[in-house]
Amino acid sequence: MTMLAKNDTAPLVDVPTVPSFREATRLWAKIGLLSFGGPAGQIALMHKELVEERRWIGEERFLHALNYCMLLPGPEAQQLAVYIGWLLHRTAGGLVAGSLFVLPGALVMLGLSSFYMLYNDAPVVEALFFGVKAAVLAVVVEAVIRIGKRALKNRAMIVIAVTAFLAIYVARVPFPLIVLAAGLIGWIGNRFAPRLFSGSAHGKGSVADIKGVVDLMFERGELGHTVPTRWHAARTIAIWLPLWLGPVALVALLAGPGSVWTQIGGFFSLMAVVTFGGAYAVLAYVAQAAVTSFGWLSPGQMVDGLGLAETTPGPLILVLQFVGFAAAYRHAGAINPLLAGSLGSALTLWATFVPCFFWIFLGAPYIEQLRQNKALAAALGAITAAVVGVIMNLALWFALHVVFGKVASVGWGVEVPVLSSLDWRAALLSGAAMVAMFRLKLGMLPTLAGSALAGLALQAL
Repeated sequence: MTMLAKNDTAPLVDVPTVPSFREATRLWAKIGLLSFGGPAGQIALMHKELVEERRWIGEERFLHALNYCMLLPGPEAQQLAVYIGWLLHRTAGGLVAGSLFVLPGALVMLGLSSFYMLYNDAPVVEALFFGVKAAVLAVVVEAVIRIGKRALKNRAMIVIAVTAFLAIYVARVPFPLIVLAAGLIGWIGNRFAPRLFSGSAHGKGSVADIKGVVDLMFERGELGHTVPTRWHAARTIAIWLPLWLGPVALVALLAGPGSVWTQIGGFFSLMAVVTFGGAYAVLAYVAQAAVTSFGWLSPGQMVDGLGLAETTPGPLILVLQFVGFAAAYRHAGAINPLLAGSLGSALTLWATFVPCFFWIFLGAPYIEQLRQNKALAAALGAITAAVVGVIMNLALWFALHVVFGKVASVGWGVEVPVLSSLDWRAALLSGAAMVAMFRLKLGMLPTLAGSALAGLALQAL
């Protein structure tokens, strides 16, 4: 809702009014149901609804919040929803915004995971997922190109991206170290070469920076909760750290140190701390651990899980829910496998998303005091450039395991394809999916659907 304001010297101005808690809840539910297309599509949807149409938040403050969320581990789009919900309606608003952003997709993913585990050996389902895998490769390549165009603005950013790719692919440098090193390079680079490192990875759009509801509330002194108090950090940690890790520790205590439940809780709690750079960057790290270290699922099943996550609303990081479901389902013991998978799914969701609320509620008041900080923006730009290199590694990993039946190690952990194991059907579908996305501009969901049907056709032939 908006109202008209005027004074003696200015024309009528359309002034947005503060939304009620119920009105905001309805909008967050709508965003949660419609948030397809990965983080780029989800952020674009929130920008359209919150900045352009309703003007609940101004362009500049929206980008400032997004910059902070990009620096955090975890899904930046969901954290952005928590941040804006918190700005509008304090802690309760953040809880509702973040929860509704995740719940629709989590319920869909739970159903899809159950279906996959029960029927993935059926010829029809196997053929469908064969086509989906090929399309997923095209989706990841598209993500590399999309983020690369935005992040690799000069030679310095290109060098950071290439170095990050070599670090994770050849030297097997842990992903968190790559992110920390890139952030440090950006921070220092801003002091000595500001022209190369200045600016955020997210440029301003065409929408003029008109003040939104939050900006007007700030001017009226109605955003007292955005000013950190003396005991804010200690109080937030005392509440949210036990809330996050308490259930994980209880599960480990009841199940024992060697159980799959302890592994799921511990691994995904660790991921919640170190998974910077969005879902595509995270998957390279998770895939290595879930497939190689724990043996929870095969490389093909990992690609299938990403395909499922691409077709659901909500953050793409919901692919971790599929991994947790598969791990518990395959190591159910005396428990019904579907029940075990559901419990593993719930434990994964808890360990993955509760920290997202923690990071926002802990840091947002301080970040509100750091608007226009150029060093922070420079660190973000360097991290985003490094993430491009990490996603390139993920695209290569997918290509090796989708298009080729076998890979061989040549030392240093570097894998190369066995050329004689080339699957011409997978190569054909992947090429067609790339043409559909890059040349025909069909979009992700139509491409996934078309590839699945093409997989059925090839199976019939």
